[in-house]
This record gives sequence, structure tokens and C-alpha cells, in this order.
Amino acid sequence: MHFITEQRLDDGVLEREFTLGEIPGTLWTPASAAPAPLILMAHNNGLPRTADRLVARARYCAAQGYAVATIDAPGCGERPRSAADEQVRADLRRAMQAGEPVDEIFESLVGPLVENAVPEWRTTLDALLALPEIGGPVGYSGWTAVGIRLAVAEPRIAAAGFFAGGYVPRAQREEARHVTVPLLFLLQWDDEGNPRQRALDLFDAFGTGEKTLHANPGGHTGTPWLEAEDGIRFFGRHLT
Repeated sequence: MHFITEQRLDDGVLEREFTLGEIPGTLWTPASAAPAPLILMAHNNGLPRTADRLVARARYCAAQGYAVATIDAPGCGERPRSAADEQVRADLRRAMQAGEPVDEIFESLVGPLVENAVPEWRTTLDALLALPEIGGPVGYSGWTAVGIRLAVAEPRIAAAGFFAGGYVPRAQREEARHVTVPLLFLLQWDDEGNPRQRALDLFDAFGTGEKTLHANPGGHTGTPWLEAEDGIRFFGRHLT
């Protein structure tokens, strides 16, 4: 892991950009010198790790005493995208706008993204836990499709918060029953991009005995800030 930039923010949080091979990422660590529990924060399909909503949540969590890391997964943010992937994204947008079935298009785009992203997240986790300022345990917050696979594949994940889980590849819908860590599932009730019933069905499928659903009115990007505060309380119960 090679740190390429470093700045101390007004709230005492240290923000550092890093590279790990071809993986670009950002790490926020709290002002405290004690080793901090870690939250892996994954953005939704295609968004950069510098998206304002993700950065705001990451900085807030770090100010509360957590180390927070995010990466640009393959095909996301500043990572290169193939012409074929761009065509699939365009086809998906067109089909959604036209109200046409999108399941097969979605599978062809997101399924490979999950397969490629999870090994990189695990490699990143190895490097992060080797840093003296990070002590674990480890939580996950963000994109549901990646989170399901990571929670199943990675025994170091102790708790997870998932966002907007309507459209999830078939493989992850099957894997949901193997998710056994404590879970906080956020649902935007009027999410134009994630069918409500699919999200409810997915929540029902999770195998963990400790799961909580928070539903709020509004569209995909309308998650209220209070959920960031509730997320801290959730991780506080399971990571400290």
C-alpha cells in the first residue's frame, strides 16, 4: 500500500489517498492514536470513491473514532471501463427509462463487477489490517451486491450495513441466506432504481438472526442523514 497524498481535516481526521497495485483508494483515520476499528465503505455501481455522499459519511464515521476505507472497484470511478461495459450501462439506462425488463442486462453488468470487486476488497483489507493505526474488528457499509458476497466470503467482517437492495444479481440473492453477521438494511421506499418488493424479499432471505430494516420515504439518493447517525450506533454495538 503506497500513500500518495495526506491532509489533516478540520475535525482532526487524517485523509490519505493510496494505491495498492492498480487499486486506488482513500483512507480516513481518526485523530486518536489508538488502533481503530475499520469500516469498509463501498459505493454503488459506477460511482467514484470521491462522490460527495460517500465522502461525507466516511468523514463522519472517522470523526466518531473509526478508520474508514474505500476503493474504486474495477470499472468504477477512475478505473478504466471497457467499451462493452459502457454499452451495457447505456442499454440499462435506456431500458429503465422505457420501463422495459432489465434483469438480464443488469446481470450482464453487475454480476461481473461483483466477481471482480470482492477479491480486490479482500486484498485491500489485508493491507489495511497490517497498518498499526487499524486494529479491527471490521464492518462493511454500502453497496448491497458487493456486501453480500464479501460478508459471505470474508470471515473478518463482523457487521454490515447495506443500501438499496432491490436489484441484486441472482448469485447474491442465493448467497443472502448465508449472511450471518448482524445486519442493518436501508431501504428508500420510493427508490426509482430498486423495486421495493425485491428489497423486502431480499431482507427476508438474509440468514442472520440479527437484522434490522430501516425504510424512509423518498428516492434513491434521499437517504436522510439520521441514518448515518444510526449507522454509528449500529457499528458501535458490534465493532467496539
